[in-house]
Amino acid sequence: MSTNRYEEDMAVTRLLAPRLAYFTAVARHEHVTRAAHELGVPQSTLSRAMVRLEQDLGVTLFARKGRTVALTTAGRTFLASAERALDGIARAAGSVQEDADPSFGKVAFGFLHTLGPETVPGLIRAFRADHPRVRFSLVQNYGEAMLEKLRAGELDLCLTSPLPDAPDLVARRLDEQRLRLVVPDDHRLAVRKRIRLAEAAEETFVTLEAGYGLRRITDDLCAEAGFTPKVAFEGEEAETLRGLVAAGLGVALLPPPAVPRPGVVELTVTAPRAVRQIGVAWLDGHPDTPPVAEFKRFLLSRRGRLIPELEPPA
Repeated sequence: MSTNRYEEDMAVTRLLAPRLAYFTAVARHEHVTRAAHELGVPQSTLSRAMVRLEQDLGVTLFARKGRTVALTTAGRTFLASAERALDGIARAAGSVQEDADPSFGKVAFGFLHTLGPETVPGLIRAFRADHPRVRFSLVQNYGEAMLEKLRAGELDLCLTSPLPDAPDLVARRLDEQRLRLVVPDDHRLAVRKRIRLAEAAEETFVTLEAGYGLRRITDDLCAEAGFTPKVAFEGEEAETLRGLVAAGLGVALLPPPAVPRPGVVELTVTAPRAVRQIGVAWLDGHPDTPPVAEFKRFLLSRRGRLIPELEPPA
């Protein structure tokens, strides 16, 4: 649609929208006085509004006989569309009011793929113990994509890592999660329990794609250890990388799995300190509905208890 056509349509909408409820009431009663009584407006106000509506449209909507009116053919056509428009508005109002209801409203919540198997289900289960009717719209994605959804108004809150540093966002640290160097179980390092990351400088890595928070953390930790990782594969999901490590394609820095995977050994990294910060983010200045505010308070109350620290398998 051209800009001029859009502007023209919006001008017509702004002109007509306030009068649709008046028009449908008069059309339903076929009587101005009864419609005015129902709407709680003076009869003269309602009569003038209908005259202006016809003038703005350039169409006669009513055949008048005293205070009794009957729809013309054009009026019946306009009524059908007006009723659909008002019904759509009523449905939209009901939907947003329902989403904001403290007892059974909705929270649009995003989280990282690696937090999906255990952490997020556990959080929702614990929250719903006291708020059993609150609904969730869940989005699982990588960090930057979720931050864009926050900015677009598609998410209320998200769990992400690393914590964003942006003027339009608020981020609060909730916990940290140790990262491990994952190697094939027949690898030369598989007999170890601990390792300095510099000892893996000559290894081939499998990593997440650029843009993922865990990839940025991996690159930063390797740089701190004095090397740039040689990358054999870039993926989109941590458990896929763990499977590729088991297949011998390389090694990886990963958070612990929800369930131990055969074919790999997970080594504690002693230097540099290999952790990722997990936090909750939201759009600065964005007003919270009651269910979102309650879930935000719940998440902040879990500081230091978000991620259970699992010992690597022996």
